[in-house]
Amino acid sequence: MTLRPRPFRPRPLLAAFVLATAVDLGSLAVGWHPGHAVAKPLLIPLLAVWAAVNGAPRLLLAALLCGWGGDVLLLSDADPAFLAGMACFAAGHVCYLVLFTAGARTGRPRARGTVLAPSYAAVLIATLTLLWPGLPPDLRAPVAVYSALLTAMAYTAATRLGPLAGAGGVLFLLSDTLIATGVAGLPQPPRPDLWIMLTYAAAQCLLVRGVLEERAAPPTAYREVRSTTP
Repeated sequence: MTLRPRPFRPRPLLAAFVLATAVDLGSLAVGWHPGHAVAKPLLIPLLAVWAAVNGAPRLLLAALLCGWGGDVLLLSDADPAFLAGMACFAAGHVCYLVLFTAGARTGRPRARGTVLAPSYAAVLIATLTLLWPGLPPDLRAPVAVYSALLTAMAYTAATRLGPLAGAGGVLFLLSDTLIATGVAGLPQPPRPDLWIMLTYAAAQCLLVRGVLEERAAPPTAYREVRSTTP
């Protein structure tokens, strides 16, 4: 008999997160800044409350709290706010790293990490090589450290948890790379803020779902054992 994890609930909290995300993305699509300024700070608190109700570990909630701090700070265009926001997100990645490393079940195929490590390392090197000439000198070191933490988080999510968390890590990489290309003055897609928030909201949601599903899943599949008498 295989044990099934309990369903996640309550659904209205997750629906509120989706609604706030839709309002934020819609505001960015039409260029309505007040809507974005109101909706963006609501996203992560709603997701965090839903995660807490479903038994989220403290490190997951701490990572989300750090992300919320970064979200609020990045509403400002001032350079100090950008650096402080980057520091908040970096602290969140540290929380994710510790959580993924300590909380993942053993038995994951080690071959997955061996195969993926060169790919994530290549992405990190290529990204920094692309960004470096356009970054202001005082941002080069912070961006390099942050990029290393972000890539490590994404790699650990992919190798220590399941595909949901792995996809969340990749989307987080994409979202922050879009921000960095804007800072470095590189070409960007139309409405870059829309794509940044779309990938970011999806990333955080997938990371949360990945962690919760990992904790809810039974460590082994239990089977009925029948004994026969001689």
